[in-house]
Amino acid sequence: MKTIILIVFFLIVLLRLISSVISGINERRLRKMGAVEFGKRNSLLLIVAHVLFYLACITEGTMKGAFFYDNISYIGLTIFAASVAILYYVIYSLRHIWTLKLIIAPAEYHTINKSALFRLVRHPNYYLSVLPELVGFALFFHAWITLVVGMAIYLIPLITRIREEEKVMKSQFNDY
Repeated sequence: MKTIILIVFFLIVLLRLISSVISGINERRLRKMGAVEFGKRNSLLLIVAHVLFYLACITEGTMKGAFFYDNISYIGLTIFAASVAILYYVIYSLRHIWTLKLIIAPAEYHTINKSALFRLVRHPNYYLSVLPELVGFALFFHAWITLVVGMAIYLIPLITRIREEEKVMKSQFNDY
């Protein structure tokens, strides 16, 4: 059972890393179309905060004797897996315009997603994927300090990103 848990965990991490590759591919395509990046500094802060959150969870968990094979870790793994599944649904929904950065393609290439998910949840990538991903990862490692302190720190660039994205989308698209 422990081997299966570790395999599942590392497969989910691999899928998360692959999403970063997808973002890079989409970013290059968007730039060729004439897309413009907004909030570069904050995007960098978000990426750094994300990596540091992961590393802090791993460090805290390792210091406590990670890996854990109990209900808390299983719940964390389930949340982590669900968040990555939602991430891939968001990537599928947004297709070529999805990136880790705030990049806006010219209007003829950039469509506003008006599906039920995007109507019900204004930013599903952040609220249904990123935040649960961090919570699940922290729970898996029993990283309570990182969950509280790291999440508080992470929310600063995330809230900034959401505000920037709202402002940019409203200024660029009449139907947003």
